[in-house]
Amino acid sequence: MAPTLTILKLPILSPKPHQTQSKLPILSNPCRQNLSIPSHNPQKLLIETVQHLKSASLPLTAVALPFFLDPQDALAVEGEFGILEGRSFALIHPLVMTGLFFYTLWAGYLGWQWRRVRTTQDEINELKKQVKPVAVTPEGTPVEPPAPSPVEAKIRQLTEERKELIKGSYRDRHFNAGSILLGFGVFEAVFGGVNTWFRTGKLFPGPHLFAGAGITVLWAAAAALVPAMQKGNETARSLHIALNALNVLLFVWQIPTGIDIVFKVFEFTKWP
Repeated sequence: MAPTLTILKLPILSPKPHQTQSKLPILSNPCRQNLSIPSHNPQKLLIETVQHLKSASLPLTAVALPFFLDPQDALAVEGEFGILEGRSFALIHPLVMTGLFFYTLWAGYLGWQWRRVRTTQDEINELKKQVKPVAVTPEGTPVEPPAPSPVEAKIRQLTEERKELIKGSYRDRHFNAGSILLGFGVFEAVFGGVNTWFRTGKLFPGPHLFAGAGITVLWAAAAALVPAMQKGNETARSLHIALNALNVLLFVWQIPTGIDIVFKVFEFTKWP
C-alpha cells in the first residue's frame, strides 16, 4: 500500500501548451476515437489506474496471506527463531536420547566383556597355584602324567574362553563407545535445554531437567576415571562401573517424563 499512497500524493501536471494536440491521427470510427481519449487526459488515466490497484489489493492480499502466516503457525512462541521453534527441531532431542540410551547399554556390554578378559586371567592364575607339580624320575624324566584334574580342566576351559574374548577387541571398542557417548551425550543434553528455551522462552525445573543434568555429570565423572583405570587402579574401575550403573538407572527413570514432554511438543507445536 505504500507505493499506492505515494502515487496518490504525486502532483498532477497539466500538459504543456505545445503538447495539447495529439499526434495520433483522428479516426473516423467513433468507438476508436473513444479509445484515444485517455491519452488526452493523463489525470483521468492516473486516477483510473489507482482505482484498479485499490480494487485488486484485497484479492492479492488474500492470496498472499497464507504464505506469510503458514511459517508462523509452525512456531511455538513468536517466530523470533524461525524453524528452531518448530516441531522438527523439538523432536531431535528425544530421538537422539533414545538412541543414546540403547548405545549406553551397548557400551556397558562392551565394558563388561573387557572386564571378563581381565578377571578370567586372574582366575586362571589363581587356579594354576592349585595344580600339583608333575613327578619326575631320578633321571629327571617326567613320569607319565595322570588324567587331568578338575582344576586343570577348568584352566583349559577358561583359557579357551579368554582367547575368544580377546578376538572381540572389547577394550578398544569399549573405549571408543564411551568417547562417542560422552561427546554426543553432553552435546545433546545441552541442546535439549536450549531447544526448550527456543520454543517456550524459559526452562522448566523438574525431574526431567534434573535427571538429565545428573546423567551428564555422571558421564563426565566416569570418563575422568579412565586414566587411573589404565594404570590398573581397581578402585577407579569399581567406581567407574558404579557411576555408569547409576547413570543407566537415571536414564530409565527419565523415560516417562521424556514421553510426557514429547506429547506436549505435539500438542503445542506444528511442522516444520
